[in-house]
Amino acid sequence: MRLVHLALALLVASSVLAHEAPVQAAPPDPKLVEQYRPTEFPDRIVLTWADDPATSQAVTWRTNASAAPQRIEVAVAEDGPGFVGKAKSFAAETEALTSEISDARYHSVVLKGLNPKTQYVYRVGAGARWSAWHEFTTAADRHEPFSFIYFGDAQNDLKMHWSRVIRRAFRDAPNARFLLHAGDLINRADADLEWAEWHEAGGWMNASIPNVPTPGNHEYTSGRLSKNWRPQFTLPQNGVPGLEETCYTIDYQGVRLISLDSNRMHAEQAIWLEKVLADNPNPWTIVTFHHPLFSTAKGRDNKTWRETIQPILDRHRVDLVLQGHDHTYGRSNLVVGANHRTPAGTVYVVSVSGPKMYNLEPQDWMARAAEDTQLYQIIRVEGNVLRYEARTAIGTTYDSFRLTKRRGKPNRLDNLIPATPENRRVPPPSGRGTSAEWFFGLAALGSLVLVRRSVS
Repeated sequence: MRLVHLALALLVASSVLAHEAPVQAAPPDPKLVEQYRPTEFPDRIVLTWADDPATSQAVTWRTNASAAPQRIEVAVAEDGPGFVGKAKSFAAETEALTSEISDARYHSVVLKGLNPKTQYVYRVGAGARWSAWHEFTTAADRHEPFSFIYFGDAQNDLKMHWSRVIRRAFRDAPNARFLLHAGDLINRADADLEWAEWHEAGGWMNASIPNVPTPGNHEYTSGRLSKNWRPQFTLPQNGVPGLEETCYTIDYQGVRLISLDSNRMHAEQAIWLEKVLADNPNPWTIVTFHHPLFSTAKGRDNKTWRETIQPILDRHRVDLVLQGHDHTYGRSNLVVGANHRTPAGTVYVVSVSGPKMYNLEPQDWMARAAEDTQLYQIIRVEGNVLRYEARTAIGTTYDSFRLTKRRGKPNRLDNLIPATPENRRVPPPSGRGTSAEWFFGLAALGSLVLVRRSVS
């Protein structure tokens, strides 16, 4: 499927950014192993992109080792079932993956030559064992409005706690065109039972809405990328050699999306990023990676990564950077270098969607901040306007801003932070004096209270 040549693998020699001790694997629960064991019926169906979103679609899925050679059937969607007789069939590429669950097979197809802005139906399988018919819509081949959903770290208790966040996000943005994950999708890189929960939480959404994932430190173990990553995600290989499918770029309806692998090979990615940004015909640029350039959690700072990457982002006026890792929430105003009071620059966001929480370290670059709060972000691009909303796990809008592009001038940032009783005040732009943030908390008896934390 996506083979890694030995020569490229030998290039991977940089150190991994890791701030946490390795997570030790507990013996797998036999009942869970049985529950998530693959069968001859396709499961873990995921849409991604490996090529132009307007004319292609990548589909990846899993079966057991005894399943018949897998295929995909695809047709233009119709109002009724008549498309079935018009479906075209294509053979899948297959690779093996052995885990604590079983010896599985992962299958992938990259559909090419599709029509832009067209709704398709597809199913995967073989013989009498097929998936349901799923749908996807190709991107337009021009600049058109669209929205997507951004998730910070999911990582832990995916079935129990992250599932409600991704489902709530879909209810609030049912027409989102893709789901962007800023790393640490799971907790233990090679734990197939955790990947099973990630797939279960997303469910049929993963089969209908493409995913754009970037790897976090928890997708690595001992400096090696999770053995699950490349078999289960079919992603672009247009980035730095040795970082195929973790460092890549996708153009979508006027936005250049760039995924960087902040775990390793920083110098090589800096050279590549400079080229990708210098030759960018899109009006908007959004970059995602895991380790924040401006950290929100206490005791964390990725100084080397920031000094390597931020000058390039500044030079090319990147609009928005979406990050994870710190398990708190922080969002800047416009930033250039260390100057967060500039009328120009980039907006940086750190967010968390799962239940693992750290302590926030309020800093004067933050326009909005929170801790102990699961969030998802809905981002809409429409012409010269980008609208951003961060919502809590119950759908409450916690943060919002609007970026407007102006000809010959820097972006204009309008803060639209909700003025609700729960969200009254934010740190002053000057970073001086004392203000207060309001956070949700639970009293001992379980009733909802408001907890006020000092922000200086």
